[in-house]
Amino acid sequence: MIPPFAGLREIDRYMPSAATLHAGPADAQTPAPGIDIQVRGLVKRFDGRAVLDGINLDVRHGETMVVMGGSGCGKSTLLRHMIGSLKPDEGSLHVLGTDITGMGENQLNEVRKKLGILFQSGALFNSMTLRENIALPLQEHTQLDQSTIDIMVKIKLELVGLREHADKFPAQISGGMKKRAGLARALALDPRILFYDEPSAGLDPVTSAEIDLLMMNLSRQLNVTSVVVTHEMDSAFRIADRMCMLDKGRMLATQDRSYFERLRDATGSLDHDEALIRQFLRGDAQGPLTERKQATNYAEDLLGETGPQLAPRPAVQPTRNIKSEPAA
Repeated sequence: MIPPFAGLREIDRYMPSAATLHAGPADAQTPAPGIDIQVRGLVKRFDGRAVLDGINLDVRHGETMVVMGGSGCGKSTLLRHMIGSLKPDEGSLHVLGTDITGMGENQLNEVRKKLGILFQSGALFNSMTLRENIALPLQEHTQLDQSTIDIMVKIKLELVGLREHADKFPAQISGGMKKRAGLARALALDPRILFYDEPSAGLDPVTSAEIDLLMMNLSRQLNVTSVVVTHEMDSAFRIADRMCMLDKGRMLATQDRSYFERLRDATGSLDHDEALIRQFLRGDAQGPLTERKQATNYAEDLLGETGPQLAPRPAVQPTRNIKSEPAA
């Protein structure tokens, strides 16, 4: 089978149209060998509004795929579909060769044992030590004896550099250490795919770089596939093998990191989608994203509805300079 990205990795012209960079056909075919996650024609609506609109994406075994986009573009919703916590309205998802689209909760739980998730906040249990947090998945989902679990916990903590802090509680460690501990717990069941939700959020630049380096080292050492949801561009360009860009539920582009680097540094005129991506990558104050916001009706911005421009009026009616009604 022809790989979904055949012909796109070798870019002969300076900058191809972003419209050509969508991932493959929308049919629910069996994934090719080496594809750990396949998304085809994914549509998700909330209250009739499409949050994801025909998403196609392949994630290859062993790579780090970075999912980018502004707040509310559908990044976290896409991740939640990949782990089975949301069901699509249309389309299909294959994870590790298995179609999870119509699976029940018990079947999904078996697939989830092969997945690890680092939540944005770390999501550690505050009443448990780091050792106890990391042991919990092993106690719940394996038949291992406690002595074996203790050894495995030490191994996972050593992987993230926290073995000496095993008996501390989450309140006793820094934000970066919480991220590391959350990653150790995500690794507890030796997953084949790791999902990261904003791993650099709330961290200083040095700690963020340390987390990025840890993620890269773990990917190489453990040969795991990684899906990273982020809008931190420094982190994205540091860790990505390939990247994709979402905007208002649409997949604008899926390509190697080098493509996005060239697009970020481009100085010539671009089509609308390319210019939008470039503005996001650079963090420019002017461009298609800001123009769209400025043109958006206030009612649409608040409620997701189109309508006539609202005439400004005070939120509270003034009480001064109002003539009193004459007494009867």
